[in-house]
Amino acid sequence: MTGVQYEFMTSLQYENRDLKRQLKAFKNGEKYLSLKSDNKKQLDAEYALRRKLEKSLAESNIRISTLHREYTQVLEDMEKEHARELRAKDARIKQLYERWQKSESRADTYLDGLKDLKKRFYELGVELEEEKEINRKLLIQLKRDHENSSLPSSAKQNRKKIHNSREKTDRKPGGQPGHKGHGRKIYRPTNRVEIETPKEYLDISKFEPTGRIIKKQLVSLSINLAVDELSTPEYRDLQTNQFVHAPFPDGVVNDVNYDGSVKAIAFMLNNYCNVSIEKVREVLAEITDGQLEISHGMISNLAKEFSKNTEYERAKIYDEILRSPFVCTDFTTARNGGKKSNVLVCAVPSAVMYSARESKGHKGVAETPVADYLGTLVHDHDKTFYSYGINHQECSSHPLRYLKGSIENEPNLTWNVEMRKLLQEMIHYRNMQEDDAEPDLEKVEEFKSDWRTVLEVAKREYDYEPPSKYYKEGYNLYKRLGDYMDYHFTFLIDYRVPATNNLSERLLRLVKRKQQAAMTFRSFEGLEYYCDAMTIIGTLRLQKRNLYKGIAEYFS
Repeated sequence: MTGVQYEFMTSLQYENRDLKRQLKAFKNGEKYLSLKSDNKKQLDAEYALRRKLEKSLAESNIRISTLHREYTQVLEDMEKEHARELRAKDARIKQLYERWQKSESRADTYLDGLKDLKKRFYELGVELEEEKEINRKLLIQLKRDHENSSLPSSAKQNRKKIHNSREKTDRKPGGQPGHKGHGRKIYRPTNRVEIETPKEYLDISKFEPTGRIIKKQLVSLSINLAVDELSTPEYRDLQTNQFVHAPFPDGVVNDVNYDGSVKAIAFMLNNYCNVSIEKVREVLAEITDGQLEISHGMISNLAKEFSKNTEYERAKIYDEILRSPFVCTDFTTARNGGKKSNVLVCAVPSAVMYSARESKGHKGVAETPVADYLGTLVHDHDKTFYSYGINHQECSSHPLRYLKGSIENEPNLTWNVEMRKLLQEMIHYRNMQEDDAEPDLEKVEEFKSDWRTVLEVAKREYDYEPPSKYYKEGYNLYKRLGDYMDYHFTFLIDYRVPATNNLSERLLRLVKRKQQAAMTFRSFEGLEYYCDAMTIIGTLRLQKRNLYKGIAEYFS
């Protein structure tokens, strides 16, 4: 037997003896009595604990009942208070609801009135903007003059003061020390008068001659009436019974005839100086001390006679204009017999031709030098002229004036300022070049590039803020400068072509002044005679010939 087995057998023997002892105790009742006594003690303890717990439970039930009663009372009080508050709030809500309904009704009334007021407000706003634009248009029209529009300077009624641009100094007016003087012109004397020396200056003990002769001229004007009376005996032809005499010189037809000198001065006063026929008679009578009195009819017919005598000269002027590398041309209005007519001028540096036309357009251009011309036409954007010539130059003075008007009336834009500076720079650049110099095409391309850049600025500005319907001149100018851009650069490519149409406009002022003085011609034929006369007068002035002698020659 091993040790493990021995230990296991030993433990079983002890356990067996213990169980036998316990069985013996149960059999003789000792263990039962012991368990009963222990059970009784445990039941007494449990019973005592139960009574204690029951007593505690009874007390707890009493407290719970008291608390429940108090809670119920408090709850009832709170419910009553809450009910009172609800009734008060319901009453307040009802009161507020009634007030809200009344306010809602009044608000609807006010909203309806407010809608009407808003509608009226917007209508008044639109009317106000409309009136503002109309006022702006009227102000623009009032501000229009020869500096910012195509109006001639003569149309400006209230002329502003022309300020002297010189800087004010302390120097006295007139010639300054150290500067060469510009005295009056010395004339060839027709009579010499020697002033006698005072006797006191002849005393050599007091005065010594310097050898200088002091000369001063007294100029006067003398107009004398010279009358040549031509006479010849008269004879009667015995065979034919007719009266004959020696022929008189050409032009001597009437009993009293006037030579070119008389006709020239009367013609100049009436057509060039715009003096009325009655005033011409009065002037000639006054300067001849009443000796020369010309009839109204004679003065009135001078234009017709002059037109007839200058047909060949006007044909030469026509050919001279056609041979010029450029022609400045323009229209202006005239009135005859109460009807509206037009005058077309074609000008070159040495000649000018005025043409009376019944209308403008292609009908007005027909039978004038413009219709036959094959060169560069300089004009102020009259689209009719684009159908004639082989090249064109837009007058730069007009865009400059229109841009100034845009600057004044559209101060929020910048393109107009930039374009005006660019155009002035182009003109200044051309003025600094020699007439016989070769054009710099690269410089021209630079100007064109700057021109396109400014037009892009104008496009952005007008897209952001469209032009007003009452002032579209600036926008129209922007479109025109883009569409006809190339025709603003001709004077930079061909130096013979001027940058402006000022030549023809200056010559048309003569017609406008005549129109202001005469108001209207009696017939279209009279306007034609006047244009024929101004063709010769204008050409004589351009050629710097003596106007009076030239007119007198044509009358002779």
